[in-house]
Amino acid sequence: MAFIDCHFYSESLGVSASMNVILPQVATTQIGLASHAFGGKHPTLFLLHGLSDDHTIWMRRTSIERYASALGIAVVMPAVNRSFYADMASGPKYWQFISEELPALARSFFPLAEERELNYVAGLSMGGYGALKMALSHPNQYAAAASLSGAVDIVGRATAFPNDFQLIFGDAATIKDSPNDLFYLADQLVASNQVRPQLYQCCGTEDFLYEDNIRFRDYCHAQGLQITYDEEPATHEWGYWDRKIQTVLDWLPLPTKA
Repeated sequence: MAFIDCHFYSESLGVSASMNVILPQVATTQIGLASHAFGGKHPTLFLLHGLSDDHTIWMRRTSIERYASALGIAVVMPAVNRSFYADMASGPKYWQFISEELPALARSFFPLAEERELNYVAGLSMGGYGALKMALSHPNQYAAAASLSGAVDIVGRATAFPNDFQLIFGDAATIKDSPNDLFYLADQLVASNQVRPQLYQCCGTEDFLYEDNIRFRDYCHAQGLQITYDEEPATHEWGYWDRKIQTVLDWLPLPTKA
């Protein structure tokens, strides 16, 4: 794999932004690393970070480069600070950045596929929320989305982060039944005639977000929205996410290797 620490200017944010990118490379003499690459532009996973993290965290806490290398998939890991992947009421337009500007810029910099069936999004905690938000809001752009220990019910998280939520959403009471509410987005997708992305959700049974995840899973099923769900005894920690990102990569509907 090639690893790029990429810094660039964002029109949406009005400042320089950052992302880590790993790109497939077939290397026949490299020791200890399986490699693969598809012909043409690369299938791409947009991999999102959590509330206290940044664009470097997946590379620092997991072996994502090693896992992706064998599959021939590019991975784009952007930084969005503590934004909950939203256009902030008192701050930059992070939703515009992550949902519109970043994919276009990444494809202009690197040989990344544009086709829906070759694009996927995943994340942990706040990033799990962001991944589902991206796929439910833009089902025509992503074939699959995965949430690992996701903050899937942010209506219920407002009291946990009152200062953040005031800056991000203004009045937290406006989140429910808005485009920032995953339950609302699930309703909108079910009611539409749009193609539905494959969805994956996992959470540890000892995680403080476990009940929220069960509630979202059950709501999706009740609305007729299929979602693959997985749980095991675990807390909100990187050992679990390192294991589960491997599950996610195996689950992704990647093209058949040539």
